[in-house]
Amino acid sequence: MLDGRTDLDDKEKEMNEEALGPDGTPLPWPTSPILLLPWDALYNVFGRLTLREALACRAVCRVFLDALSSTPFLASLPPLRLLALRHPRAVEASSSPSLYAFDPSLCRWLRLPLAFLPFRSSFPNHPKSLAVCNPLTGSHRLLPPLGSAWSRHGTVLAGPGGAVLVVTELAALSYAPGTDRWLKFPLSLPSKPRSPILMSGAVFALCDVGTPWRSQWKLFSCHLRDLGGTRGWASLHRDEWRDMFNILKRPRLLPGAGGRRILMIGGLRSSFAVDGPCSTVMILRLDLATIEWVEAGRMPLEMYRCFGGGGFGPMAAPAAAGGNNKVKVFGGDGRIWFSGKRVGGKLIMWEEDDIGGRGGGLWSWVDGIPGYNEGMYRGFVFDAGFTATP
Repeated sequence: MLDGRTDLDDKEKEMNEEALGPDGTPLPWPTSPILLLPWDALYNVFGRLTLREALACRAVCRVFLDALSSTPFLASLPPLRLLALRHPRAVEASSSPSLYAFDPSLCRWLRLPLAFLPFRSSFPNHPKSLAVCNPLTGSHRLLPPLGSAWSRHGTVLAGPGGAVLVVTELAALSYAPGTDRWLKFPLSLPSKPRSPILMSGAVFALCDVGTPWRSQWKLFSCHLRDLGGTRGWASLHRDEWRDMFNILKRPRLLPGAGGRRILMIGGLRSSFAVDGPCSTVMILRLDLATIEWVEAGRMPLEMYRCFGGGGFGPMAAPAAAGGNNKVKVFGGDGRIWFSGKRVGGKLIMWEEDDIGGRGGGLWSWVDGIPGYNEGMYRGFVFDAGFTATP
């Protein structure tokens, strides 16, 4: 244009002129075509979104808010797999209790309010009861009371259909929805179960069958329907596994990807000496279909050194650890997170390869942890969705 105006200026003027009626009053904005669709067609469009996208779209307009606030519709969308994070100071009283969760798909932190719970903190330090809740729907349910010995020293596992299992040193306590009591089953294991996990309808745990001077770990399993039965716990052991188990110090179990693989994480011994240091962290993977172990990954040395080198917390010798683990390992579904006192404000994350892959997995740092930057975090993986009703 010769007068210094641009095409954008002329276009804006035309839009402004078209927005006025004959009497000079502004005309209403044209309705978006998607808002003219019938509800069944609109839900057909929204059904192609992920739960994350559906919740984000509720801020677009009032029609979207009403449509995407339907609990039956939201329950039809696949849940989000998140990592819930717990800090040691989270048990302190708070006026606005909440739970921080990490979305590994977007590498973003989320804050889930827990003000609907009848407790003063996000993780109540109540010695005799457990509560199950859904932070998305704001619903909760208190389970029947537990004795203080069971709740303080047991591992809580979430089972299918809302079932809950508490595994302790001597017994397993099972709860099923619709009942008002816990069922107690003796374990009959050679030693205290270490890092029990629940997957494929069965419980898996490690037991130390060695001597007070040298540990020797074995893997045991029991189907949920066999708890307290004649079959009970069985050892998953092969003679060729002996050396493989011996090279790991203080191993622990986590569920792998796909629901049919078990991950075992431990410090890789630099020697077979009882108090020998570890050179790094090794991850082994058991395929339940073939009953074969393979190496799934090793922590890079530059990451391992951030935890203090040879003193790798739960993998460290008791004398070196001083009775206080320096690293926490948690996760599931093919992802593992590591938290340590010397690495404040961030985690190390390992992601499993695709089924059949042997590339060692993907190692990365997770930064920007909200809340406190001191101390060690603990966490657990859960499916955030509108289908789970306590």
